[in-house]
Amino acid sequence: MLRLLLLLLLARLQSCNPRPPNVLPEEDSEDTRTEALRRLLEVFGIEDPPRSPHHIKQPPQYMVDLYNTVAGADGITKDPDILEGNTVRSFLDKTHSDEMHFLFILSSVAKNERILTAELHLFRLRTKVAEGPFYKRHHFCQVSVYQVLDKNKLDSFEGKKLLAARLIALQGSGWEVFGITQAVRDWMEEDSSNHGLLVTVRGLGSAPVDPSMVRFASGRDHHESKKPMLVLFTDDGRRGAALPISSLPDLSPKTPDLPAEPLVPEVNGARTARSLDRFLPCQRQLLSVDFEEIGWSGWIISPKSYNAYHCKGSCPFPLGENMRPTNHATVQSIINALKLSQDVSSPCCVPDKLFSINLLYFDDDENVVLKQYDDMVAGSCGCH
Repeated sequence: MLRLLLLLLLARLQSCNPRPPNVLPEEDSEDTRTEALRRLLEVFGIEDPPRSPHHIKQPPQYMVDLYNTVAGADGITKDPDILEGNTVRSFLDKTHSDEMHFLFILSSVAKNERILTAELHLFRLRTKVAEGPFYKRHHFCQVSVYQVLDKNKLDSFEGKKLLAARLIALQGSGWEVFGITQAVRDWMEEDSSNHGLLVTVRGLGSAPVDPSMVRFASGRDHHESKKPMLVLFTDDGRRGAALPISSLPDLSPKTPDLPAEPLVPEVNGARTARSLDRFLPCQRQLLSVDFEEIGWSGWIISPKSYNAYHCKGSCPFPLGENMRPTNHATVQSIINALKLSQDVSSPCCVPDKLFSINLLYFDDDENVVLKQYDDMVAGSCGCH
C-alpha cells in the first residue's frame, strides 16, 4: 500500500516536467540530432553551417577587440547599447592590388539586413621623415574616398562620387577610418553597381604629394592584420530588449548544483531522477552549450562555449516573493490548492529574465561576423 501511494505521489509531481522520452533506435537518434542541429542553426539565423576556413586564419584584430568590448569571455552581452544594430560584418579587399582601388564583395549580406553604418578601414604605413622646403611649410594632406561609378572615367567627375575627405598629418601611422555608408546602400540596391572605391592623396590647395610619404597597406603585399577592410554595421530585425549583464541578480542556488543524475528514492527498482526537481524550490541551474561538442568549433571563433542556464524546481503553495511569481501564477497556485478545477496545475518554474549572447564567427566566404542574439541566457527564474 505504501509503495502504491508513493507511485501516485510521484506521478502527480510531474505537472511541469514532461516524462523522459523512451530510448530511440540508433537511426531515429541520428535523425533527431540532425533535426536538433538544424533548429539550432535557425536560432542563430544561419541556414547551413559555414565551412571551416581552408587554412589557419586569424580574425581581424578590430573584430576581436569589438567582441571583447561588447561581450564577456562567455559571450554574454555586457551592454546591449554598445552595438549599432545586432550584426557587424568585416570584408577584406578582393583586388589584391597596389593601387588605391579597393573592391569588397558583399554577397553574404542578407537582403533583409538594414544597412546602418559602413566604414572603410585603411592602415597607414610608417614612412621616412619628410625633407625639403615643401614639407617644412606643409604638415597635412587631404585623403579623399570616392565611390567608383565608371572604371573607365576615373579622371572625370562622371566616373566617381566623393564619399569622405579628411586632413591627416604627413607624419604618422595606424588605422584611418572613413564613412562610406551611402556607397554600400547603393551596392545593396543594385549589386552590379559595385565597382569599388578609389582613394586619393593630395596636398593642401591641390598641391601634389610624394606618394611615398603617405602610403596605405594594400591587399597584396602586406600582412593580413593590416589589409584594407570594410566594416558593416547592420540590423536584421531580430533585435530585442535584452538587459545588460550588470543587472543580473545574484541567483546562486542555496543548495549545491544538482548532479546529472541525482540520487532519489527507487520505486520498483527504477530511479525517478526528474521527480527530485519537484522537492526543490524554483531556481536557476547550469546548462552548458559547448560548440566543440556540437561540431561547430571550426567556424565559431568566440565563445567556445557559454552557459545558457535553465530553470528547475517546484512552485508549491503558497508562493513566496523569492519565487518571483506573477499575479497570474499566484492566482493559479491558489486555484490549484483549493482544487477548484481539475484542469489547473500548479505554476511552472521558467525563466523570467533573458539575456543576449554574442558570436564571433567565419561565414562561408571566410569573412568575420559578430552577431548578437537575444533571449539566449536565463538570467533569473520564477514561477509563472
